[in-house]
Amino acid sequence: MQSADAFADLSAELWPVAVEVAPRVARIAVLVAVGVFVANLAVGFGLVRYVAGLSKYLTRPANLPDEVGTAILTTAASPTAGYGMLAEFRESGRLDDTATLVAVTINTFFGFVQHIFTFYAPVLIPILGLRVGLLYVGARAAISLAITLTGVLAGAVLLSEGSVRSSSAPDSGDTSVAESTDAAETDGGAAAFDDGPETTRGVVREAAEKTWPKLTRLIPRLAVVYLLVTLLVETVNLREFTAAAEPLTTLLGLPGAAVPVIAVFAFDTTVGAATIAPLVGEAFTPRTAVATMLVGGIVSFAVSTFKRSIPFQYGIWGARFGSKVVAVNTALKVVFIGVALVVLLAP
Repeated sequence: MQSADAFADLSAELWPVAVEVAPRVARIAVLVAVGVFVANLAVGFGLVRYVAGLSKYLTRPANLPDEVGTAILTTAASPTAGYGMLAEFRESGRLDDTATLVAVTINTFFGFVQHIFTFYAPVLIPILGLRVGLLYVGARAAISLAITLTGVLAGAVLLSEGSVRSSSAPDSGDTSVAESTDAAETDGGAAAFDDGPETTRGVVREAAEKTWPKLTRLIPRLAVVYLLVTLLVETVNLREFTAAAEPLTTLLGLPGAAVPVIAVFAFDTTVGAATIAPLVGEAFTPRTAVATMLVGGIVSFAVSTFKRSIPFQYGIWGARFGSKVVAVNTALKVVFIGVALVVLLAP
């Protein structure tokens, strides 16, 4: 009887969390499915040669195959779909772990571009005002671009032809999405979409067939990790982490009003911006206001990494490689936010 009551209590606690997590997992699953499916289509139809013309200035200096450019440009429209494409390229053997980390790093600026049109321009700049808003968005853009260029440099230094395999020359042991390209290039080297409806349907069908197994592995893992993290978030007071910001603001010479702003900014960017906007010209200069928001961004990034990034990255890559992605993302963002703070607060 006691075990039945305990099970009922556990179910009562889990159900609201499951209801909260389910839409998030479903949305990510749909976007990843689109990304993986498009990745298979892009390779199967030979579309990577068109994308290569746009992204070659990033992929080729970084020693990445042309098809990775498809994922990079897709990230500007949907970071989740872009990540799904990279996961497909890694699983198919086109990218090893180092090359995947390089590609993920290069993706940073393109993920930021999407937020310019969906959040920064329509929401944040009107709240902060043109001067402070543009200074903040410009600082964030410079940070993201610096991380992307670091990825390009890392690829140039760390990668070689052995790290990647281009769809234009798959080896005999490649059982990945490139098989559709091989089939399409028989009979005179004609591309799939030039061979008629039957071949086109075959490539689409094969892309769909290769997408489904990934989703059956990814969705359960994603749901479990999100469920566990959400439960932990609801039982632990994460606001205590903002206490670490006070010594940092003192070290940087920011005004005392920065600490409560950072505390708000860390948990809600929009409310944080609305909190600091009236204080610009009084407690804050435009530069110290932007520096305060960047410090809030560091704290916010720590919280969002725990609440969203870790579940997402673990769901996409698994715990082992997902931890590497989180570590690289975190280290680079903290380093370049630190550089931005030095530039903003320099006398």
